[in-house]
Amino acid sequence: MRKLILLIVFGLAVGALFGQLMQSLPGYWFVRVGDTSIQTSFWFGCVLLLAAFLILHFLLRALMRLRRPVNRLKVWNSRTRHRTAMKRTVRGLVALAEGRWKRAEKALTKAADDSGTPLVNYLSAALAAHYQGRYEQADVLLKQAHHSTQGADTAVGLVQAQLMLDRQQFEEALATLTRLEQQLPEHPQVLKLLKQAYLSVNDWDGIRRLLPRLDKHRLITEDERRELELRAYRQLLIQAAQQDGNLVRVRSLWADMPDALRSDVELVLLYADALIKGGEEGDAERLLRNALKEHWDTRLVLRYGLLNVDAARQLVYAEKWLQERPNDPDLLLTLGRLSLRNAYWGKAQEYFEASQRQRPSGVVCAELARLYANLGDHSKSQLYYRQSVTLLDKSLPALPQPSDMTR
Repeated sequence: MRKLILLIVFGLAVGALFGQLMQSLPGYWFVRVGDTSIQTSFWFGCVLLLAAFLILHFLLRALMRLRRPVNRLKVWNSRTRHRTAMKRTVRGLVALAEGRWKRAEKALTKAADDSGTPLVNYLSAALAAHYQGRYEQADVLLKQAHHSTQGADTAVGLVQAQLMLDRQQFEEALATLTRLEQQLPEHPQVLKLLKQAYLSVNDWDGIRRLLPRLDKHRLITEDERRELELRAYRQLLIQAAQQDGNLVRVRSLWADMPDALRSDVELVLLYADALIKGGEEGDAERLLRNALKEHWDTRLVLRYGLLNVDAARQLVYAEKWLQERPNDPDLLLTLGRLSLRNAYWGKAQEYFEASQRQRPSGVVCAELARLYANLGDHSKSQLYYRQSVTLLDKSLPALPQPSDMTR
């Protein structure tokens, strides 16, 4: 309301000003053409001139528009087709989300040429064709997507790699993703798909190199990172150990390994086995001994007893451990085996029997049976042999036996 009052006041002021000007500046217009003459006041003449100018201006604009009717028709037709394409695109995307692949592909492909976003149409249509199992058509649509929009290499490559992974074309997907990685080494989606591709082809070295970037961009959880690291180094150690004379590779892997993994018992055992295979049993003995200082584990103790290094020194270390763990059956078994390596037959017998008292075991009974047999005490050897068979039999699955069938 206040604005309206101000506007009225302003209009009255302007009108009063023009009225004052008309009174203070009198004059007239006189125009003569041949025998015809026209005379009017100065201010009315100005109004006529302004009106003539406006009429002429609008006439010229109308004439200019009439000169280009075809262009105006083209613009109208283009806008109409664009609106139609947008409606088809929306219908196609809805059908894609609902899993109606054939309808989605048809709508999206039809609308692609007139759509403002042809890349979206072709990529979505390629997905629809892929889900129908029409892989060749999907590849054709991906090529059209690539040509439809400049700078679409990354988007097309990512969709292509995802489709290849779905088709289990792992090598091809890895090649595509490796090319994208060279262009965009920190692209999150590229890294996620690379992880999937590396796992699919069991490329554990690739996984190992990829993990820091996955962690940097928070694309994996801490638990998943630890699990993948453990799997990667486990497989890499196994592969390196299987290759004769590749001890350098084994040592390099162990040196690059995160500190947290070097205490993992399984990895320690794999590394020790690789060292033994490479003729470095002394290093394996130090490795197992140091690992046992940090983390006592049955598997490490038993593996230590199977080494063939300096049996006397090994026995000294093991007997020191026995002072801290006098009733450990696995340590007693290891001590018995080390005693055999040192030709301490009586001590070996005592350790084996002590282990058997702590926990009856078919393995310990077998060791005692063999020891007594070589000592010439065949009755005890047979006794422990039967006990070992009985204990081992209890660990076997319950299956029908000939004695059961004849009853």
